[in-house]
Amino acid sequence: MTVFDPRLTLARGDLAAQALEGVLPAARYAEPATLQAAIPVIPIHKARGDEAELGDQLLFGELFDVLETDDEWAFGQASRSGYVGWARREGLSDTLSQPTHWVRALRTVVFAEPSYKAPVRAQLSMNALVATQSAQEGYAEVVGMGWIPEAHLAPLGEWEADPAAVALSYLGIPYVWGGRDSLGIDCSGLVQQALYACGLGCPRDSDMQAALGEVVDPGPELGNLRRNDLVFWRGHVGIMLDGEILLHANSTHMAVAPEPLPAAIERKLPNSGPPTAYRRLKLIGEA
Repeated sequence: MTVFDPRLTLARGDLAAQALEGVLPAARYAEPATLQAAIPVIPIHKARGDEAELGDQLLFGELFDVLETDDEWAFGQASRSGYVGWARREGLSDTLSQPTHWVRALRTVVFAEPSYKAPVRAQLSMNALVATQSAQEGYAEVVGMGWIPEAHLAPLGEWEADPAAVALSYLGIPYVWGGRDSLGIDCSGLVQQALYACGLGCPRDSDMQAALGEVVDPGPELGNLRRNDLVFWRGHVGIMLDGEILLHANSTHMAVAPEPLPAAIERKLPNSGPPTAYRRLKLIGEA
């Protein structure tokens, strides 16, 4: 019998996506409707309710395939990561815009007018997706929001080249379980954001990410590791800044922090055991 990961399967006991009929039993099936995040960030909870565990977040411009909705909540699946859960309906729009750019700055400000003296309407985090419609005096007008400094945006297809450098821009950002924005992020969210900014797909949770790239032998005294290698533990992941230093969002520092890898391994041994995998990514442009 096929076992479906509930984190990635648009289904509940009583309801499933129409595409799963004949594959996964459910009391009824429905065709999902696509909505779009119209506010800076929308939590995706693992159950209905603000107090339920946070599983993921939608950033502005990302799509959410909604299977069921009412005035308060929508049950659906994030198109970008495939993560399934419950999101507040009020932040989702049924008017879709086609993104042209992504936010390349860690955080950018949306102004009411093309001026840094104008009122601030919102702040968007890295990897938010925006549709620009005009430009003026170094600012881009974004559909549904306002004006963003052009220097903080990049066209889709124009990506960063170094995931570790992207991850390092989150240095000191607080640790938040299930977070992936510039105000709070977890270990797998950090890796995902870094890879998205480099034009690479990436699943949401660390156990899913452990299939990325290729297995790498860390070698004697971890001497074979290099920048951008990923190190996995049970329920945790970090990215190497070089052959010695691991960068990870973690609950010990309660922030994104660098740490010598041997020290991280020793510290985590009592609760997490030794690393479960070392993986080497294939980056865009690499032979």
